[in-house]
Amino acid sequence: MIIIVSPPNITSRNDFARTTNTSQCTQMIIATLLKCGTFVVWRNALTDLMCWCDDNFLDLNVSKTKELIIDFRRNRDAAEECIIHNKRMASANTSWSEENFSCSICLDVFNSPVSTPCGHNFCRTCITTFWDDQVRYKCPVCNELFHTRPYLRVNTFISEMVDQFRRSVRVKELPSVEPGEVPCDVCTGTQLKAVKSCLVCFTSYCHIHLEPHQRVARLQKHQMVEPMDRLEDRMCKKHNQLLELFCQSEQVCLCQICTVTDHKSHPVVPLKEEYEVKTAELGKIESEVQQMIQERKQKIQEINDTVQRSKADADRQIADGEQVLNALMSCIEEQRDDFNQTVKEKLKSTEKQAEDLIKQLEQEIEDLTNRSSEVKQLTHTEDHLHFLQTFRSLKNPPHTRDWTTVEVRPPSYIGTLRRSLDQLEETLSMEMKKVPDPDACELTLDPNTAWRRLSLSEDHSKVKRVEEDQSYPDHPERFDSLAQVLCREGLTGRCYWEVERRGAVDIGVTYRGITRRGVGDDSRLGKNNKSWRLACFDDCYTAWYNGSNTVIPLPPSGSTRVGVYLDRPAGSLSFYRVSPGVGGSSDTHTLIHTFQTTFTQEDLLPGFGFGLGSSVSLCGLSYDSLTYVISLSLTAPLSPPKGLILEPPLGTTLLLYIYI
Repeated sequence: MIIIVSPPNITSRNDFARTTNTSQCTQMIIATLLKCGTFVVWRNALTDLMCWCDDNFLDLNVSKTKELIIDFRRNRDAAEECIIHNKRMASANTSWSEENFSCSICLDVFNSPVSTPCGHNFCRTCITTFWDDQVRYKCPVCNELFHTRPYLRVNTFISEMVDQFRRSVRVKELPSVEPGEVPCDVCTGTQLKAVKSCLVCFTSYCHIHLEPHQRVARLQKHQMVEPMDRLEDRMCKKHNQLLELFCQSEQVCLCQICTVTDHKSHPVVPLKEEYEVKTAELGKIESEVQQMIQERKQKIQEINDTVQRSKADADRQIADGEQVLNALMSCIEEQRDDFNQTVKEKLKSTEKQAEDLIKQLEQEIEDLTNRSSEVKQLTHTEDHLHFLQTFRSLKNPPHTRDWTTVEVRPPSYIGTLRRSLDQLEETLSMEMKKVPDPDACELTLDPNTAWRRLSLSEDHSKVKRVEEDQSYPDHPERFDSLAQVLCREGLTGRCYWEVERRGAVDIGVTYRGITRRGVGDDSRLGKNNKSWRLACFDDCYTAWYNGSNTVIPLPPSGSTRVGVYLDRPAGSLSFYRVSPGVGGSSDTHTLIHTFQTTFTQEDLLPGFGFGLGSSVSLCGLSYDSLTYVISLSLTAPLSPPKGLILEPPLGTTLLLYIYI
């Protein structure tokens, strides 16, 4: 190719001459790029340009131009030799592209190619239309001028090459066989995808090789079906007959001869009939496998949730411990490190247990997923023989572990901070005596008391009202008619806990002897003299005791967390609205209501009631919650301290702090 770099207004030889004579051309560079075919197009024009440059060299006023022209003349012969060499290489190359058979006018593959006297080829329609619009006839490629309109000659060689190229393109466009597809049994080179299988020839055919079966009358009578793999397996090995029947006694496929010999007295049905029966069973197997997969995925989610709660508890314990120890004395670094290490080791142990269980669950899911893929693949097959032969191995699910009783219990940090505080220097002992010893214990929901449409979490820290009955066994302590549940542990001394609610929920305390049968007031929290409750709604609170209610003017204001403080010695039961702080500020505790009474010696149990779709999560307490409880034990419960930070996450394990 020849590239001329010049001002952009030069479009012809006259323009070039005019520009040069007026000294507007400041530089002309002629560079020779040797590339097959393209050099010839420009050779004649460049020869003229070269001669013109020789005649007008002095007018160019560019000293470099003559050197470039001399170099061009010297390299012209080498360029032509290169062109000849490249043409030979191209003729030896059997891999043709569309560019080799494209018309220079329409840029598409030749259609009725013809040749001009200069040797270039065009579509007959293209060159005819091109010359119809011209006054002078010239070649669109080399611009050779013809005095009369040339006679167009049909290029037989190019026509044959174009036809061969078109045929090769059509063959390439046919779908070749992909993994998992049935190949054509007749193709010898690149195997194409089979479109039909013949049950008479026991051969699969692609579009090309299927043609005889569509044309020959005798072959048209053959039974053609969708492509099937392993057609040879459809023949009875013993009688060399087509397998068409199924023995229900021995669960094997038979030919007609088998029914009168080895399986003479056995119940036999057509393959399609047994296929429909087994397909129904396969759907059940698929449902069971999917259910097992979902159960294990749910178990993984539960384990991950437990681990996340454990991490949150651990992080909070570490942060709270650092806050307390740093506030008391700067020399407690060693104590803090010991405290952190203890919490981390407990968390690490829980994570290790969870990791092992998750690996087992993921392995089972992988096995079940593979089984599911096999089942799905078998579900879509219409090959009755292959279906029935494979069905037996898929009928029984792979061996898996029973995960119903497996759980990861979060580590308990009860007393960890206290033990660290007890190791402080003796100078703090007098201050610590002012703080009552907290006896922390874990509080859980009692599934034996839960109404049948209350669904408890595996760790018994969350409960939700659902629409279907749960598989709870009969128990004398169960509420049989009311949507209520109690906790296992009895409450003594001073106790504080917090609840995260969603929807309409009753939060209360009851004596253990509350009635569990029927829907009467003696079974409802707050409707008798054995229980107290705070009814929580999205827009208000209502306090209930012995059938009397008090509407609380304090709105929830978006808060869904409620704190409960029981002081049995003082005979008080208080409920607080816990509102999260904004922008890093402290949570606020606002008194909702306090019941004043005299408690008997009978056990008191936390209890909950539920509206439709509501739920409750028992919340863990941070160090600030502990501080808040301590302040309640030292001051009147009606005046909670302000500025306390309390940010336990939703769904964490409930911790109950009891003060004696």
